[in-house]
Amino acid sequence: MVRLLPRVALVLGILALVGVTAFYWRASRPSPPAEIAFSEFLRHVDAGRAVSVTVTDAAIDVALKDRRIVRTVPPPGFFGTNAAFVTDLARRGVLLQVKPVAPSGTLQYGPIGIALCFMGLLGYAVYKTTSGRLPSMDSRARTADPNATTIRFTDVAGVDEAKDEVAEIVAFLREPQRFQAVGGRIPRGVLLVGPPGTGKTLLARAIAGEAGVPFLFASGSDFVEMYAGVGAARVRRLFKDARKHGSCIIFIDELDAVGRARGGHSLSHEEREQTLNQLLVEMDGFDESHGIVVIAATNRADILDHALLRPGRFDRQVTVSNPDLKGRDEILRVHLKKVTMDPDVNVRSIARGTPGFSGADLANVVNEAALLAGRHGRSSVTTTDLEAARDKVMMGAERRSIALTEAERVNCAWHEAGHAVVAAALPQADPLHKVTIIPRGRAMGVTMQLPEIDRHTYTKEYLDTQVAILMGGRAAEELFMEHMTSGASNDIERATDIAAHMVCEFGMSPLGPLAFSRQGQEDRRARQLSEETSRRVDAEIQGIVMRGYDRARGLLETHRDAVGALATALLDVESLEAEEIASLLERHGVQRRPD
Repeated sequence: MVRLLPRVALVLGILALVGVTAFYWRASRPSPPAEIAFSEFLRHVDAGRAVSVTVTDAAIDVALKDRRIVRTVPPPGFFGTNAAFVTDLARRGVLLQVKPVAPSGTLQYGPIGIALCFMGLLGYAVYKTTSGRLPSMDSRARTADPNATTIRFTDVAGVDEAKDEVAEIVAFLREPQRFQAVGGRIPRGVLLVGPPGTGKTLLARAIAGEAGVPFLFASGSDFVEMYAGVGAARVRRLFKDARKHGSCIIFIDELDAVGRARGGHSLSHEEREQTLNQLLVEMDGFDESHGIVVIAATNRADILDHALLRPGRFDRQVTVSNPDLKGRDEILRVHLKKVTMDPDVNVRSIARGTPGFSGADLANVVNEAALLAGRHGRSSVTTTDLEAARDKVMMGAERRSIALTEAERVNCAWHEAGHAVVAAALPQADPLHKVTIIPRGRAMGVTMQLPEIDRHTYTKEYLDTQVAILMGGRAAEELFMEHMTSGASNDIERATDIAAHMVCEFGMSPLGPLAFSRQGQEDRRARQLSEETSRRVDAEIQGIVMRGYDRARGLLETHRDAVGALATALLDVESLEAEEIASLLERHGVQRRPD
């Protein structure tokens, strides 16, 4: 409440000043007198009703005894040829005044003064409401003490290739004379490119820790302001601070916030471009004796200005991608050192079950597992905790509070059983890991598969298999429940998307190895579709999805008993693990077979 009082007083002061200005302006502009004929003016004088007469160059204002003021216009040259009339006015006791008309350009200082005061008060109000002070021109970069930086390359796992790329930067910062003696020049800048959470910032900190040099770090958004020139000034200050050190590392996170390709006409674009131009000048204007290395991170290298990426600025681009199986195993072991772990934990199994996870995702899995172990009163993290944490991160938390009707539970059980049986019967499918009808995230049920290897490319057979598995849920609803529900909407969307990629991007259709653009797609490299080609593309996409549906339906008709047994088991226990699923399906003759 106390903090609001100055603002309330400021608003009241502005309102009061506006009121005074309006009143003064009204008072300084009185309404003009009523106009009368000159003959009527003469009658007022003859009748003795005139008190005073004020003569100007254009009119006569007459004050009457009834306190009215009237105005009349005399004939041209009237007072110059009728001196007796003037004498008669004096004899009658009428006050006669002669005033020149004020020039049209005369300034009214009162209203101008009040207007200036009002504008000053309004400016002060704007100044106070924009954080109470003008933006600082100082750099917002923070400096990490090299002696306090404890992160080393051993703390960064799963990005071995990236560490090898930046190792020579560390060697140069430690022994610059060794490279300078043979004419070598360290890269001015290193751009770390990769998806979010892959450890780009951690890698930059490890470089600083290994080199033992100061580490100045800032975000790209720290330089961008609505005030023109502030961002460029902050860039200048950042590099000025960096030059105070013999050697140092400047780290700019989210470089795309300030390094987007130039082009635009708004003021915000102009300010950002000024900031970018200053960054380009600073990076290319180093004294080569300074051991200053700029490291930047972004996950949008495609939108960066080309001038940033030329040699002499960011000479080297290092890709920091999601880790493979070996990398995930190493990352998990790094994070598990920080918690109390059960000796029986199979870290390799957890790593195999987390394909596509970034380093941040894996750190989250370990943290969730530790919280889960504490919640259940365990003194160490077990394999069960890690698997439950992985499922939570991958599929969402269990939502047991959702009250499904019995009809919804039955439909969900048959739906998930359809997915599972199709996946178990097809040779190209990834192994089943878990099937549950407990709602997780936005899904009412989940059939989870875990790949045995990390895939970087996909065969047509594998993608066709994925479409068939996705169609298994809808096919099971139609075959065994004799209806269709909206629960298959996400499956249908994903199957259609896979089919569209196969036709339009991967060239896996009779249309041939051509790339086509779809409606709403922004890829300019792809061919625009004619009306006839568009129909053929749609037909091919539909054909892939429907063949997958027919394939799934045929498998479910063949293995009716297995689908029924799996659905019944899910209604009884709600969740089945890999071993339980395999045992149940084998008893009903479901085994992988060649197509």
